[in-house]
Amino acid sequence: MKKLIKLLSLSMCIVMMSIFFVGCSKKDSTKEINFFNYGENIDEETLKEFEKEYGIKVNVDTFDEMEAMYQKVSTGAVTYDVILVSDALMPRMIKKDLLKEINKDNIPNISQMDKEYLDLEIDPGNKYSVPYMFGTVGLIYNKDVVKEKVDSWDILWNEKYKDKIFMFDTYRDTLGAALKKLGYSLNTSNPKEIEEAKELLLEQRKLVNPLYGVDNGTTMIPAGETDINMIWSGEGLNLQDEYPNLEYVVPKEGANFWIDSLCIPYNAKNVEAAEKFINFVSDKKSALRIADEIGYTTPNKEARLEQPDKVKNNPNAYMPTELMERCEIYLDLPSDVKKLYDNAWISLKSNE
Repeated sequence: MKKLIKLLSLSMCIVMMSIFFVGCSKKDSTKEINFFNYGENIDEETLKEFEKEYGIKVNVDTFDEMEAMYQKVSTGAVTYDVILVSDALMPRMIKKDLLKEINKDNIPNISQMDKEYLDLEIDPGNKYSVPYMFGTVGLIYNKDVVKEKVDSWDILWNEKYKDKIFMFDTYRDTLGAALKKLGYSLNTSNPKEIEEAKELLLEQRKLVNPLYGVDNGTTMIPAGETDINMIWSGEGLNLQDEYPNLEYVVPKEGANFWIDSLCIPYNAKNVEAAEKFINFVSDKKSALRIADEIGYTTPNKEARLEQPDKVKNNPNAYMPTELMERCEIYLDLPSDVKKLYDNAWISLKSNE
């Protein structure tokens, strides 16, 4: 009998030890979050400081295109706690219930945001999003070569700069430049206006070599391979800071103004930690460091006050109201309108 009791006791100990070790081998999911971000869009120091302060590890996964982010989140194939969402995709993701409402009581640092970047049409009341970074699509040019005033999209059609002009290989941006040159909206649904923009770009093709690209533009202009480039403001302002002969401008006709925001997806497993993270990176100290690291402008008004004068007073970074009013956020176009743009782009590219 005693032997049986000993055996039962031994068995119970083995079971208890097994449970203990299994439990220890599992990660504590409340102590980590998964962050789905666009490329290298945050600095390492901010991540380390958050992990140190809260004891919550941040696992960063990245994407190269917003549509790729949308597809991955919408399928639920991988679970994230915080995601970066573009202005164009925000209404679609809200409509399809892909985002959780944010408890703004847990995001007190949203009060540091400039009101100009809050309560936008893409998310009235910021129920689902907190602004993270914003910028424009504009022009960068070599002042040693281009002597006339550069303040318009017109310069991209100047034959004087044949083979020294760089255009984006992205249909909304490149067709958008032509639409703005013509005085039309970036989001026009008018087939005639889209066709006019296509024809204008067909005329321009003989001036552009290589035809279209994306990231290679940031290396071509400092190397002297091009003199006038379409460029995103973050890269443009960084190059301007590094090379005294380069200058970034937002054309007077207006341009694409974009704003990326932090959101919590519908299937997030650690909402409490996600809100801690969003609040942390929305603080003045974090926002200032992130803006300095990646070169884009911050919606945090307190962080902006701490930036160098050449940044915070640069009208091509923080635009005056009259120019801002001529800029537009890309709308998520209806499928029939998107097809008009797709067809125009295919027609344009097929002549390569």
